[in-house]
Amino acid sequence: MAEKRIKTNVGAIIPTINSVYESLSPAQKKIADFVLESPSEASELSVSELSKVTDSSDASIIRFCRYIGFDGLKDFKAGLGIEIAKLNFDDSILDTDIEPSDESSVVAMKLKSRLDNVISETINLLNFSELDKVAECMSQAKSVAAIGVGSSGITAAQVKHKFMRIGMNVDAFVDGHNMYMKAALMNQGDVLLGISHSGTTNELIKSFKIAKESGVTTVAITHNPRSALAKCADYVLINGNRQSQLQGDSIGTKIAQLFVVDLIYSVLVKTDMTDKMSKKSRTIKVVVK
Repeated sequence: MAEKRIKTNVGAIIPTINSVYESLSPAQKKIADFVLESPSEASELSVSELSKVTDSSDASIIRFCRYIGFDGLKDFKAGLGIEIAKLNFDDSILDTDIEPSDESSVVAMKLKSRLDNVISETINLLNFSELDKVAECMSQAKSVAAIGVGSSGITAAQVKHKFMRIGMNVDAFVDGHNMYMKAALMNQGDVLLGISHSGTTNELIKSFKIAKESGVTTVAITHNPRSALAKCADYVLINGNRQSQLQGDSIGTKIAQLFVVDLIYSVLVKTDMTDKMSKKSRTIKVVVK
């Protein structure tokens, strides 16, 4: 069975390469490294020239282009050229690593720039048709469960808090055994939402496989559309965050995940604003008393 091709949006080539980087073969990583380090030069080279500077074969270049959603190098270069022109690509803007000499005000501005970039990257990476379908599935589901481990478990808890307040039957799980039991008890039409930046969390992958046996709709929020979790999912929503050296899996990832959750919530609420706001008002009243 042929692997599903990634849909790369205009202006999202560099974020897409970053998101699938860990899934690339060694030969493809050499090509990706060159494109990420020298995007302007990469957009002007022929197949043979790009093969030479990356020590790759012509076939590897074509496979790389197809892997990230293009028919060949010509289409890839055209898209990359548009992206460079649109973003006025500048490494100094994208590099927000914190230096020992930075004052706290400089650190704050770098973090702000990082978060601005994360939101823009997430918007470019998202497939909004998939997002609309996820919102529709969740609105019709009798039961929704959000699962995540570690910091992604915090996002799962936020899903429960946010959607429960508008009257949905939703729960969150951060422990593997509880995830497995919940997945086994879900039914066709229910939605299991798995949150994992890497897409490699074993507990989530196993839970998806269990849930799919009962016809449960599975949704992955992940940075890697080629990950094992994404391959198990019915729908994949890609969050941004090209991690810097000192920040690692920190606030950028959390903001990206919460942004995707808020998008689902907003799309879902706008389809029935009166009912959802009425239920939210009722939950607010009992909380503030």
